[in-house]
Amino acid sequence: MKGIANGKRLLAAGLILATAGCATVQTTQSGTVGVERKQFISSLVSEAELNQAAAQNYAQVLSQARQQKALDTDAAQTRRVKAIAQRLIGQVGVFRADASAWNWEVHVINEDEVNAWCMPGGKMAVYSGLIKRIQPTDAELAAIIGHEMAHALREHSREQVSQKMATSFGLTVLSALTGVQAVNDLGGTLSEVMFELPNSRTHESEADLIGVELAARAGYDPRAAVTLWQKMGALEQGRGQPEFLSTHPSSTTRIADLQAISERVMPLYQQAGAGSRP
Repeated sequence: MKGIANGKRLLAAGLILATAGCATVQTTQSGTVGVERKQFISSLVSEAELNQAAAQNYAQVLSQARQQKALDTDAAQTRRVKAIAQRLIGQVGVFRADASAWNWEVHVINEDEVNAWCMPGGKMAVYSGLIKRIQPTDAELAAIIGHEMAHALREHSREQVSQKMATSFGLTVLSALTGVQAVNDLGGTLSEVMFELPNSRTHESEADLIGVELAARAGYDPRAAVTLWQKMGALEQGRGQPEFLSTHPSSTTRIADLQAISERVMPLYQQAGAGSRP
């Protein structure tokens, strides 16, 4: 019993040290969709430094695509993606005022992957394979881009980095104190349950909410998010899982949630001038 008590004290000490320098913050305003979760962010993970790292990584991705003659190769396709992104960018101030001044950037990479992403600070890419295989309408493409932008607005990457740093530091402390290898196995399971799985679902839900509202405010039919994920599901069943779905899992529950969300923001779409925009 004494050993168990000591183990609990060591675990508590490790968790306290692991969370040192961390705080709960609210990265965005809640918007009409009501995203109000407080986030676990470490002061050791600087927003500026993470954005700088993202910009460097982005430059490398673009350089590689350029060398492979795969960057913005279809002028009409690129204009379409940039135009949709600009309309969405015009709405980001609803969720965080500083994001309006971010150096947003989007390019189309000519690869067969069904994929799209947005790095911290607003560095985006859409893959031609997504456009060719999904054949999205403008509103469906806005749902994809808005969803990825939402991840950046909520600083989900910074939150994940904070969590991984805290977990890693806590395990190091516990291993040093106990010298028991099993701690690492327990810590890995604890990390997966506490951080990776719950936050993965939570991040996706938040990105859906914010992305749909951004689209509605920009004048894109928010119901397109539903048809988009129906197309994703059909593609998954017919031709294997696209790259996009490896990090953005689809489900019937998600589609039902998107139907409810889209109805909630329909007044915003109507106020933006539904039917008057392409």
